[in-house]
Amino acid sequence: MSELIRTDTEPTLHTALLQFIFPFSVKEGGDMKLIQRLEQDGFTRFFLDNKELEKAYYGEGYRVSHEKMERCYLPFAAHVLFPREKVKDSFRRFSRVNNLPCRLDMPGHSIQFQVLSTDVFICPFELGFLTVRIRIEEEHLPFSIALEFADRLRTLENVSYQDEQTTIHCHDRSFGQVEDFVFRNLVRGLEPFLDPSEIDGAYFETLPFFVDERMLVQAFYGFDRREEEDEISEELRYRASQLDGLTLEGEPYISASDNGYIEDYCREHCYSRWGPDTYYMTNEQTFCCLSRAGSGLATQLVNQMYGEYYYGLLLSIFHKIVLLKLANLHSRLRINHDYDEIENLIFLINKFSAKFYFLELISQSQGREIFFQLRKVYGNDALFDEVKMTLNDLFQYQEKFQAKRRDTLLMILTVFTVVSGIYGMNQVIEDLKGKIGWNKMLEYSPFEYLALFVALTGIAVSIGLSLKQLWNGIRSRRRKRYQGQD
Repeated sequence: MSELIRTDTEPTLHTALLQFIFPFSVKEGGDMKLIQRLEQDGFTRFFLDNKELEKAYYGEGYRVSHEKMERCYLPFAAHVLFPREKVKDSFRRFSRVNNLPCRLDMPGHSIQFQVLSTDVFICPFELGFLTVRIRIEEEHLPFSIALEFADRLRTLENVSYQDEQTTIHCHDRSFGQVEDFVFRNLVRGLEPFLDPSEIDGAYFETLPFFVDERMLVQAFYGFDRREEEDEISEELRYRASQLDGLTLEGEPYISASDNGYIEDYCREHCYSRWGPDTYYMTNEQTFCCLSRAGSGLATQLVNQMYGEYYYGLLLSIFHKIVLLKLANLHSRLRINHDYDEIENLIFLINKFSAKFYFLELISQSQGREIFFQLRKVYGNDALFDEVKMTLNDLFQYQEKFQAKRRDTLLMILTVFTVVSGIYGMNQVIEDLKGKIGWNKMLEYSPFEYLALFVALTGIAVSIGLSLKQLWNGIRSRRRKRYQGQD
């Protein structure tokens, strides 16, 4: 159900800047090959000490201060987000300038836009993020058209009639699906490194971590100031959060009609510290800033959205996906068989909680409050509590399992020690000294054959157990080294 909006109250925008974020899984062991491919394709490794990059990726007039961005985060978070070296357990960012003029055609409208740049992050836990940074070139753009543009461009695969009627034109090429535009044009080398194992068993999904194959949207909407000084109403904020753009007939609409519901929604998902001129809206698929600020302040707000708030959003998404991934690993365990996987899951949960999940990450009050808002919307704290309970259950199971295994092993060794040591070795030990008398063994009684079998079996079991323990130790060390512990 939806409700039409009066077109005579439709606000217009002087600035519409969007970042479309696509999380993905990297194939196991494929991160170094992916890095090589990105560097071959012209992506540059991002380091904070390279200040030449402060104005490189964000369009004319915008600049992200690397110094301010580092100061915004506490040291243990900055170490992960902005590594000084090529540390594996960190957010390794690669960026490329595009400055690519394009056009999106949809029923009733044609919108000029520019792809400013693209980012690829390679993160711990075999995760990554692709960001496509876009500026809409239209002047005095109706707000509803901007929302419709964002809703169409975030949909990677066509799932609706509106998607089927949307085409992207770039130079002399046309793309009927956003997925083709992104993976066959902007980042052609990425798709072979995507890991499809996260969606095994799905009937229609072809990309991991998504519902309806849609990217997340981070946006800045700068509103034109009109003589009547219209405020940024709760309806506008709700529509920005939900990306409620246009109906099939091309009319602005809102996907809720009850004022009480809209008010409650905005109370929960809106950060209104700088209202009534500036608001931030958050939900699981969008994070946007709506502002009527003048050009100077608007530029500062955009710089923040490109800088510290961008990284705060990525960190929140990273937390959510890793927590879901850990929960998914737990759900797939065969508790009586996958002993190595249980140990590995315990290690991963401890690694995540120790290195990446902190209650305090941001030093500045406004950034901290927005980060808390994002974490609340994604439900990360509840997911983390659930994962910690899983860890406790795994510890208890592992303790019981190891105790049972120790008891079984002790019983086996005791039997072999008693039988082979007291009985077996006393029966045949003399024949096994020095030069073995094989002829004497032909004259053994049944009890002596039994003693010989028990003695040799005991030796074989001892050697086998020692080799198995050594192999398990080598495997565990290799796995932990690959996961970044060493």
